[in-house]
Amino acid sequence: MEGVEAEIVIVGAGIAGLTTSLGLHRLGIQSLVLESSDSLRVTGFAFTTWTNAWRALDEIGIGDSLRRQHDQLSGIVASSTISGLPATEMSFMTKASHGCHEVRCTRRKLLLEALQNELPVGTIRFSSKVVSIEEESGGCFKLVHLANGSVVKAKVLIGCDGVNSVVSKWLGFKNPAFVGRSAIRGFADFKGSHGFEPKFLQFFGKGVRSGFLPCSEDTVYWFFTFDASTKDKDVEENPEKMKEFVLSNLGKVPDKVISAVEKTELDSLSCSPLRFRRPWELLWGNISKGNVCVTGDALHPMTPDLGQGGCAALEDGVVLARCLAEALRENPSVETKEGDGKEEYKRIETGMKKFAKERKWRGFELISTAYMVGYVQQSNGVVMNFLRDKVFPAFLAGLLLKRANFDCGKLSIS
Repeated sequence: MEGVEAEIVIVGAGIAGLTTSLGLHRLGIQSLVLESSDSLRVTGFAFTTWTNAWRALDEIGIGDSLRRQHDQLSGIVASSTISGLPATEMSFMTKASHGCHEVRCTRRKLLLEALQNELPVGTIRFSSKVVSIEEESGGCFKLVHLANGSVVKAKVLIGCDGVNSVVSKWLGFKNPAFVGRSAIRGFADFKGSHGFEPKFLQFFGKGVRSGFLPCSEDTVYWFFTFDASTKDKDVEENPEKMKEFVLSNLGKVPDKVISAVEKTELDSLSCSPLRFRRPWELLWGNISKGNVCVTGDALHPMTPDLGQGGCAALEDGVVLARCLAEALRENPSVETKEGDGKEEYKRIETGMKKFAKERKWRGFELISTAYMVGYVQQSNGVVMNFLRDKVFPAFLAGLLLKRANFDCGKLSIS
């Protein structure tokens, strides 16, 4: 790939990167996606796909194919692991300001494959780890240096490279902060009916929080978040220890929940520390700078307590593709060849700024709400336990739908 030049380079073939690339493709604009691994990465197994995410998926044209593979959830039941009793139950079958709510648990593998299959062959280049970024003399291009020694020359550079983003560091963002909690995630394949109703089961108490969501009639995704100081040091590296830790700390939960953990194969378990970007950094930081910007977890890493990380990445992809297409399709004025390049750079910069302005408050809101929900649901103490069990459940459950009641807009441009 020595000396490769591309109009738009996207770093990272995750949800944000592939959604942005597909959004641009739908608008007739090619992009090159650089992925560090040698294949699609499907860590995390699945994620809650809320109403806002389905609107974005419909805009890029893959919503219906994913619906056919995932069951729709009818509501959420939040229960105390101390008493074993439900604290609140809320239906998802209600109207939102932009239509009806729609909630499903979507497998990351199926989503990423659906995105990849809609892109032209050769759009994604695997084993292409970005190690540094350099500004070419004149500033209109960025030189993207890869671990194999090759360089890609980019007219537009978009960082979708996750919480440890090289692009976000180049823009001046700090590393995401550790919140003091970790998450174990699992995916159970029952090889038959699992017996779960189409509901999001959520449990909280004694400093832990867990959730169980059916993806289809025979698969269940689950998560277990906890204070990182309460686990043995080798839990994160040992799947067998992970399973033992979860089973011993679930509290009072239904037998089918225990069965889901027990049926989870060891290679379908993962553990990771939870990190977030301090929300005020989005307000004064550089989401974009010239012809460079970041999206997805590179922009707004958040705790999973709202289930909006992947959903927000889908929103980002639609909004950024629209903003860039608008900028690139403007008719430049008649100038010299050198002048044309500078004018196009200015139009790209304007498009990036428009994206940043549109997304910074959305990111601020989601990061802040997710952190607050997680803090309340996993705090200990007599007063906090009472408030969480008796006062907050309906309010916290309502926040999930409230933050999902969002429309990122149309992909098409006038």
